[in-house]
Amino acid sequence: MRNTLLSLLLPIFPGLLIAQQEQTAEIAPSRSAWFIYTTLPDNLENPVKVLSGKDISDLTLSKRSAVGPVKIPADGILRIVKEAPHPQEAGKIIHLTLAQALIPKGVNKALVILAPLPKPNGDLLFRSTTQDLAGFKGGDWLYLNLTNADIGIQLGEQKSIIKPGIVSIRSARNLDKPTNMPISYNYRLPGKQEWKLLTASTVVLMPTRREICVFSVDPQFGRISYHGITFPVE
Repeated sequence: MRNTLLSLLLPIFPGLLIAQQEQTAEIAPSRSAWFIYTTLPDNLENPVKVLSGKDISDLTLSKRSAVGPVKIPADGILRIVKEAPHPQEAGKIIHLTLAQALIPKGVNKALVILAPLPKPNGDLLFRSTTQDLAGFKGGDWLYLNLTNADIGIQLGEQKSIIKPGIVSIRSARNLDKPTNMPISYNYRLPGKQEWKLLTASTVVLMPTRREICVFSVDPQFGRISYHGITFPVE
């Protein structure tokens, strides 16, 4: 009976269905991305310009906290760009792509991790790694290994190895209040069996924030180092 009544109403009020569709579109969740970086090139101006579809916004990148959000466009492509004079048309500008990230369909909240290329590839300065934030919850740790070594992690009783080039999330499990937890990081160089201690300490895990740890090679001394990034829970 209800379906019959609706079918009778629609020819009389064709705007009814359109209004319902528009309301659904308005309340649908938008897709958003946040940015972090491992190292910034010396000659890169910060804030940077982020191109999302046809929209350009300024974003001040941080090494210690994720910044954003930036709206993900329909094609899923986010670019960090730099303005430059048009090579053929005086008075006009073009945008050179310094970094580019493609957010896959179905990923509504993403983290874009920027790491400088060993050598610039044309205008491109960074390689981008994209992480879906759907499984990144309060109290979790996200590890990114940018070295050529294995990284050994012990978080409380959990032990794991992060291979080179891998992004991995480790959960503190059922965290409902601030909790002290021992943590240690070790590394094993390629072709070696021996593990070397990088650091060991006790940290406070909190359900209201997420932590990111990036392992990289210190460009000045050539040794493995790491730095932490705090990402509050929305």
